[in-house]
Amino acid sequence: MLKAITKDALGRRLARGPVWAMGCMSGTSMDGVDAALIETDGETIIGFGPTGFQAYSDDQRRVLTRALGKWHAAPEVAPAARIVEDVHKAVITRLMQDDPVPELLGFHGQTFAHDPRGLGTHQAGDGQALAQVLDLPVVWDFRTSDVKLGGEGAPLAPFFHHACARFIKADAPLAFLNLGGVGNVTWVDPAQPTPDIPGACLAFDTGPANAPMDDLMQHRLRKSRDEGGALALSGKIHTPSLEAFLSHPYFRRTPPKSLDRNDFPDLPAMVADLSDADALRTLAACAAAAVADGMEHCPTQPTRLLVTGGGRHNAALMAELRARLPMPVDDIDTTGLNGDMLEAQAFAYLAVRVARGLTTSSPTTTGVAAAVGGGVVSIPIGQ
Repeated sequence: MLKAITKDALGRRLARGPVWAMGCMSGTSMDGVDAALIETDGETIIGFGPTGFQAYSDDQRRVLTRALGKWHAAPEVAPAARIVEDVHKAVITRLMQDDPVPELLGFHGQTFAHDPRGLGTHQAGDGQALAQVLDLPVVWDFRTSDVKLGGEGAPLAPFFHHACARFIKADAPLAFLNLGGVGNVTWVDPAQPTPDIPGACLAFDTGPANAPMDDLMQHRLRKSRDEGGALALSGKIHTPSLEAFLSHPYFRRTPPKSLDRNDFPDLPAMVADLSDADALRTLAACAAAAVADGMEHCPTQPTRLLVTGGGRHNAALMAELRARLPMPVDDIDTTGLNGDMLEAQAFAYLAVRVARGLTTSSPTTTGVAAAVGGGVVSIPIGQ
């Protein structure tokens, strides 16, 4: 681990070549914290290291859920932020017991509110506090600068997706679909040498993904998810609900565009009178139809769609995607990449880019006016 390091010294160290960095992600599904190490110079992926996961308890999830939609000063936020920090500390500390030891941490925090055209974006968790406890430089607050410069602040994984496409030696445009609480897609042309030049990437949020299904399971059956999509597979699509969902104005917006977890508040009511199985199958169809709608915006049809995130484990959702899309739809694990850890790895990669002064988003990934580097670098005080 780097000791007694200043920001300038960190920049000089990173300028000399690849480092091991750790990234952490607590997504909109709020199931827990993913952590993963990668070796990178912020441009090329050299290799992947160990990963870890720390689940939120049911009580912790209840506290986090109460903070959804809340901004920094709301009384529900402080206790939720402490949970976010404590669970991150637990999984990070566990991973740091083994080699390789990271020289830098990318800390996304937990998104509680996202309103880029209004109040901004809110990710809870204090990166400086983590830097002190872990004795490790921490890059955090990745989204704020993008939003301040007119961008959506999301999605932020596209530059990493571009690096992944080149890592797996893709030779034609392809797309990465992340199915977390909200879905997002990145179209990538791996022939372009860097992700921030025109024609390299297009990215945007597609629509709700796992969140409505998970919320329904919690509300009706007191379970965290429909394991493997088994219940949804036994259900039937309620076409009027699907058509009503697709009439939402979000689908008429051109990308880049982004969503908050709560941006489709009428969706639960659309399926309220359906059986559990039919409601889940209809919600899976909504998520897949939103993706199919979004793929119309791609510059060219991708040769394949690589699915990452928890939604790829839902057989009903994957079946709906394959039924609605013309290209092969594959679990990203078939390429050798880790679909459960890709977002955590992305923030390790972005942390190195921030520390090196490289860009993290562009007009075609977030709608920001020009390619910009976000993030705040925190060094342990006293070093």
